[in-house]
Formats: sequence, structure tokens, C-alpha cells
Amino acid sequence: MSALIHHFVVHRLIVNKEEKIEAVPRDKCLAVTPEIESLAHQINHSFNAKPGKGVGHFVSEAPSISSVQPSDDGEKTESSDGQSDTPSTHDVSGFAEGLKKYLSAHKAGGDNVENAFHDFSLDATNRLVKTLVDTGTVETGFLIFCQYEFLATQYLMIALLNTRSHVEVTNSLDLSSREHLDLAKMQLAVRFDLTQLDVQPEQQRYVSFIKGRMGRKVSDFFMQFVGCEELVDVKQQNKQLISSVDAYLASESLDPQEQHQHREEVKNYFKEKIDAGETLSVDELANRLPSNDETKNNFAAFTDSLENPLEKEIQPDPAALKQLAKFTGQGGGVSVSFERKLMGDRVFYDPATDTLTIRGIPPNLKDQLNRQSSMD
Repeated sequence: MSALIHHFVVHRLIVNKEEKIEAVPRDKCLAVTPEIESLAHQINHSFNAKPGKGVGHFVSEAPSISSVQPSDDGEKTESSDGQSDTPSTHDVSGFAEGLKKYLSAHKAGGDNVENAFHDFSLDATNRLVKTLVDTGTVETGFLIFCQYEFLATQYLMIALLNTRSHVEVTNSLDLSSREHLDLAKMQLAVRFDLTQLDVQPEQQRYVSFIKGRMGRKVSDFFMQFVGCEELVDVKQQNKQLISSVDAYLASESLDPQEQHQHREEVKNYFKEKIDAGETLSVDELANRLPSNDETKNNFAAFTDSLENPLEKEIQPDPAALKQLAKFTGQGGGVSVSFERKLMGDRVFYDPATDTLTIRGIPPNLKDQLNRQSSMD
């Protein structure tokens, strides 16, 4: 299923001759061509496939996009608790204010909407440059702003991408070098669920972002740039979900083969949601797992009874797919990985002695061990 692209613009961040970060802006939005649609789809897909994302909200909540309406005399209305709906500049980030202003223009429609998006992207780009300077961070590349609709949900994606050189062979068999956007190494990206920001801002889950690897967090400067903070650790949520699935299947007294089949069903459900860019639903997952019809006990009820119940909606982490398929771990010079279905069949663990027994060693490993044994 393809996305409907509303606006797409790209600016560039460079280090100038004075060795300072500088923005090189584009003068207007790009026309939405099939090539732009394809690129936007690839960026969205790459973002969905990235593991270890965080979920959050603007540091200090603004009123909902539609909640502030001018009264007949031009004054801002007040909320039901008597507080003014007009946020102070100290309460909400400048980025949030700029986004709110643009979304108001987007709702109003008209010929100037594209210009409003371009103006918003310029303001945001300048804010990012200032944040980089303030934090002493050096990042260059192409800064992409894309507003699109996917599965009846409005999104805003902001990503900083670098390029990678590749060599092409022409029809005349000449070699030429070209640059292309390196989506595989996208590490600086944030996506706003504009629909949830408008309808359910109190959920505080309308921002998702790539946290990065090797301890490097986007929040170091990229989240400061947009004025957001992390509320949910998606990786930890997914880890808790997988552990809950294991505990639930064990409680149902299923044989190993049945447990494997149900884990495969959970894995397929994960893949479906990752590909669609949707959140996991504990209630939907419960319908795919066995349940006790007599006691009306299912997976959803099981998670509700836990000391730390699962949230009903969870953003899927692609890394969790590995946990569903394999046991893996490393430390102290030892690295072990095997398919979960082999536990109790070819692989046995004794917690009392902290011993792992493997029957049927892989041929290449067995060959190495035999050769080493003959040398000793």
C-alpha cells in the first residue's frame, strides 16, 4: 500500500569555509513525482524497519491543534478549567509552535499551504543548525521534510541523510561515479503522528524516533531540536511482550511443537505490523493465541494480571523478531545462538548446574573441534 505525499522538501547542512555549520536551503517544495513518492515510501519503510526506537511527546504539552480558536472579539478562548489555551513561549518548544502554526494553515487549505510547509521547514532547519552549534555537534547531510498520509493517518517525517558513492556502467561500457541517499544508515530521523497529535495529544505517544546504536542517542541533539522527550522505551516494551508470550504459552500446558507454532503466529503478526507501520494490539494478539473458553482467560486477561501489565498498544521493534525465533547470547568469549524450537530436543539447559548441552553439533564446528583434539 502506497502513501499519499502532501509535501516534500530537502535542504542541506554543510560545513562552510569558516568551519561552521551552515544550511543550504531549497527555494521551494519539490513537485510530487513518482520518484519522490518512491523515495518517501523507502524512507518510511526504512524508518519502520529500524530497531530500538523511542516514543515520546513535546517536552511541555501544547493544547491540541484544534483546541485554540479565536472568539468573536479576536481573543483566545479558555479551556474548561479556566486556564488560557494560549501557551507561553516558555511552555512549548519553538518547533512545536511552528508545527502548530503550519498545521493550522494546512487545515484551512488554500493555495498557500505548500508555501507554509516550506516556511515551516526553513524555520525548523535554522533551529537544527542553532541546536548543532549550541551542543557543539557536527552533522552534515540532506535534511528531508515529508508530510504524507499512510493508512488514513497523517505523518510528518524529518530525516537527516548522508550519501554513498556507487559506480555505474553505462551503455557504452564506461564507468561513472554517482551519489545516492544512504537509507540503510539512516540514524537521525523523527516521525510525528499528526493524527494522534490532533485527536489524542494526552496519550503523549505521537513522536517516534531512532535512538541510534552504540549508546548514541538521537535525543542528544535531534530531540532537543524538536523539543521532545522519550516517554516509552520500545525495546524494553517489546522484550516484556515476548516474555509475557512465553509465560502465557507455558501456562497453557502446550507441547513444544504447539508452542513453536504459536510463536510463529506471533512472529507473523509482528511482521505484518512492522510492514504496515502500525502498532501492536494486545487484544488483536490475544485472538491469535490459544485461550480457555470456559474461564474466558486469554492472553489479554493474562497480561492484565501481571505485576507490571502490558500497555494495550505497543510499537513493534524489528529486533524482537529475533527473540521470537532464536535464543542468543554472548559473553566471556562465548557466543551461542540456536533456534527456539530446538530447546528440549537437541539443546538442553540445566539451571542447577548452569550447563547447556547440545546434541548434534554443527558439522563445521565439529570438524574444528576434531582437528584441535588431534593436535592436543
